Amino acid sequence: MDTYANAVKMLKEAITDAMNKAIEKGELPKAELPQFIIETPADRTHGDFATNAAMAGAKAFRMPPFKIAQAITANLNLENTLCERFETAGPGFINFFLGDSYYSAVIRDVLANPETYGSSDFGKGEKVMVEFVSANPTGPMHMGNARGGALGDCLAAVLDKAGYDVWREFYVNDAGNQIEKFGCSLEARYLQIFKGDEIVFPEDGYQGSDITELAQEYADANGDSLVDVSSEERKKALVGYALPKNIKKMQADMAKYKITYDKWFFESELHNSGAVKEVVDILTEKGLTYEDDGAVWYKNKEVLTKKLLAEGKTQKYIDNLELKDDVLIRKNGNPTYFTADIAYHKNKFDRGYNTLIDVWGADHHGHVMRMKGAMDAIGYDGDKLDVVLMQLVKLVKGGELVKMSKRTGKAIQLADLLDEVPVDSARFLFNTREANTQMDFDLDLAVSQDNQNPVYYVQYAHARICSILKSLANDGITPRDCTDAELALLTAAEERELINHLAAYSSEIISAAKDYDPTKITRYVTQLATLFHKFYNACRVKGEDEGLTQARLALCCAVKAVIKNVLTMFNISCPESM
Repeated sequence: MDTYANAVKMLKEAITDAMNKAIEKGELPKAELPQFIIETPADRTHGDFATNAAMAGAKAFRMPPFKIAQAITANLNLENTLCERFETAGPGFINFFLGDSYYSAVIRDVLANPETYGSSDFGKGEKVMVEFVSANPTGPMHMGNARGGALGDCLAAVLDKAGYDVWREFYVNDAGNQIEKFGCSLEARYLQIFKGDEIVFPEDGYQGSDITELAQEYADANGDSLVDVSSEERKKALVGYALPKNIKKMQADMAKYKITYDKWFFESELHNSGAVKEVVDILTEKGLTYEDDGAVWYKNKEVLTKKLLAEGKTQKYIDNLELKDDVLIRKNGNPTYFTADIAYHKNKFDRGYNTLIDVWGADHHGHVMRMKGAMDAIGYDGDKLDVVLMQLVKLVKGGELVKMSKRTGKAIQLADLLDEVPVDSARFLFNTREANTQMDFDLDLAVSQDNQNPVYYVQYAHARICSILKSLANDGITPRDCTDAELALLTAAEERELINHLAAYSSEIISAAKDYDPTKITRYVTQLATLFHKFYNACRVKGEDEGLTQARLALCCAVKAVIKNVLTMFNISCPESM
């Protein structure tokens, strides 16, 4: 049971009942009841809950809000709620104060099901796919992939806890133009080994040292066996050797990063199955393609203009977007990446997913609208495709920007980061800033073992509670079930503040799921650790009153359970000693 949600539900019913009674008595005129909200004030000294029911009803009842508030409160019965009293304030706000039974219920709620606490059926089992990282397999993964991996995996975890049926997927671009470029780059480096500078490296080739290393590895194992074969045969052999190695390395890096995908989906499957050709045929049948200069084009500008006009956008707004059409099939007969991407998203919908969530770099901003439009164009709902755009991440050490790895002397890769920084730190720190903000990842902070490091701070709170429980056990004091009267002894401001925070966990999960923002939960658990330390410093757990000792032990156990709940959800270790 979610005590917080239950309290809000019961209070809403009591207020609705009070308005109906006031109408029956003629204290309020007959009218359709207004929609009103119940919220938690920032300053809880004014009340634990507040409602705008009186202000919301001013138009319907044609009365001043203060008089409406008087009519409501005159008929308000809190007997079947978890609140014990109310006050009116300002122009008509009604504030409510929770009773002891609420605080007792929260602790019981946590301890009854510590592993599932915070879970809800908010998502109603809706099938959601979260696709994230999907790095190009032609080279090593970088810092953007590190941030995207942590954000995507933790977002999927939050959605799962909020009651969605979640699927994690990595899209491997193992076909198309980038693989052709990969093959040309490998071919040039391979031939340079045997023919030197007479082999000119392609201008648009992949310049990374990893290409040179892969070509050298093949040459060391197979000699000059590919020197005299055709270019096509040479490239096929080199790509066939190098691509699986790169993909295997990506999978190993993700595993080290504690990310497990439900599926690694290969773009080549779309080409081999005819799915890429199928989307071109669908668009052609709908009159949304044309040929120009030997290439097949998609009428992106026409599709998006219609969509935006239907949404109420002005022609001037649309003109400022400078929309352009897109190539689907190049002059050489090869499909573009965009065409394969349309086929991939069609495939996702065809697999029964109601909502598709993609985590992309901010440089893909312009791709969002045209992909949504393309989904509409082929008969799907583009609004069911949601894209989380992620800003750049910079590495900082000693207050200075870091661009090169000390170990390799090359650009920092995901693998380098995971060699230097504990995985727990990386996963937590990347989830401390919203995706749409630029981020400085502080390497010194990530490896520090003190309270400045957020993950250490949270883990230490858990370990501290374990230490308290162990110390008390040595004194013969172990937690037991508390009576309502004992839990009602938790009246200190620090105790109530801590319990209120525990109560908000489920609603925070739902909020994070709705906003696609798992950083809300890292902030939540960091604040939970802060409130626990505040409580511990103000309230002695072991005291002369055995009942109060047990109540505080129960509160400690509830905090411990929720910290473990969050860290486990985010695949971060939860040590019992530090």
